[in-house]
Amino acid sequence: MASVRTFRKGVDLVAARASVLHTPRASIGSTLLRRELSSSSAVRPTANARVPSTRVVAPAAIAPVQAQAVRYASGSSGPLSKTQLYDLHEAHGAKMVPFAGFSMPLQYADLSHVESHMWTREKASLFDVSHMVQHHLSGPGALELLMKITPSSLDKLTPNTSTLSCLLEEGTGGILDDCVITRRGEDSFYFVTNAGRRTEDLAFLQSEIEAYRSKNGADSIKWDILEDRALVALQGPLAAKALQPLINSASIAETDLNTLYFGQCRELHITLADGTASPEPLLISRTGYTGEDGFEISIPTSASQTLPQQVVELLLADKNSVRLAGLAARDSLRLEAGMCLYGHDISTAQTPPDAALGWIVGRDRRDPATATFHGASVILPLLASPKSLKQRRVGLTVEKGSPAREGAKVVDLSDPANPVEVGVVTSGLPSPSLGGVNIAMAYVKNGLHKKGTELGVQVRNKVRKATVTGMPWVESKFHRPS
Repeated sequence: MASVRTFRKGVDLVAARASVLHTPRASIGSTLLRRELSSSSAVRPTANARVPSTRVVAPAAIAPVQAQAVRYASGSSGPLSKTQLYDLHEAHGAKMVPFAGFSMPLQYADLSHVESHMWTREKASLFDVSHMVQHHLSGPGALELLMKITPSSLDKLTPNTSTLSCLLEEGTGGILDDCVITRRGEDSFYFVTNAGRRTEDLAFLQSEIEAYRSKNGADSIKWDILEDRALVALQGPLAAKALQPLINSASIAETDLNTLYFGQCRELHITLADGTASPEPLLISRTGYTGEDGFEISIPTSASQTLPQQVVELLLADKNSVRLAGLAARDSLRLEAGMCLYGHDISTAQTPPDAALGWIVGRDRRDPATATFHGASVILPLLASPKSLKQRRVGLTVEKGSPAREGAKVVDLSDPANPVEVGVVTSGLPSPSLGGVNIAMAYVKNGLHKKGTELGVQVRNKVRKATVTGMPWVESKFHRPS
């Protein structure tokens, strides 16, 4: 990219194929979590929708949009891992569920899902995201490698700035995972990948790094998986107000969080409860997965195993400002913000252009003669000729009634007597922020993706009207320079 293009409308991302690396993972789309996310009566519509008296054309007669065949399971084989904050979750009455191989909080005893969602929009919530995989890549070959496996102009990033990007499958350009990449120095990068893709990502990165080292020497790249760091996300309009008093720095310029903008990071110490500075600095990044202003805070534990709990308890000290939040609120918040969840809204079945993420491909990386990143020969023609895309990721607003959930068929109602399947819903729920309005993310046949296009969604054997809507449904409130 010619400039830092941080997150616009999509972050986080139905695995499309099975391979030896694709082991089942828990996800928000699992049966258990879908049931929990839809359990609150506060977002259920109060009136029944009118149901069109039409039937969807039998599947044999449909030429469906490319569908995703493999989905992450709700269960987990083997014992679940625990984050550094597991005991704190239990102490706060969290309902723990399997997620990406971890025991994670769905919601807490003090707030329902909808209450927690709205608390985040109005005040600030603290999410434990320590299950995510934190990486540090350094050395003279770090930039070259990352620019091979992602399409982003990482060479244009200045130190301590970040961008949303994707790991790309060689040959196809399919999205192996979405990630946030931060340039820490000239040859130093910090990035975070999804917990549900840990096995696949680590195998992919190991293979790419070994191949690079074999050509350029063992010292050309150093790769560390930062297992000794917790990760929490403080999100909401009061996030900066809650964090600011804790910052402990001799530099007034660094202490002022108002000068830390979206997509930037700083290493800062915080003041602990006993008045001393934290033994190590925390990496504080102004980013998040809710559409709200906020921070992701990477907390080292090598000098103090209890530091993550100390940080969280300090942030929770004012119960009128900050509360804990779990997976349920995180999912509904990110969907309202138009952000993708891997394994549902994006997968190896989609390239960035398919997924409306073509903007992550750097403008200076779009010349076919010089483009060397994975899948460039597939991705660049799609960017140059969008009409060649077979499917498009869109937002849908669905009429009152039962919400359109993942897997629901999207149909073309241009011939109401014979609606034809033209897509599939990948995420959907009643929007807490919009008073229960049904929203959904879906892939539809190219040409039916324009705003205002009227379609239908098959919900419980009934077809409900749906309108293609621009995303996000709730405008993002990222902290940017005035």
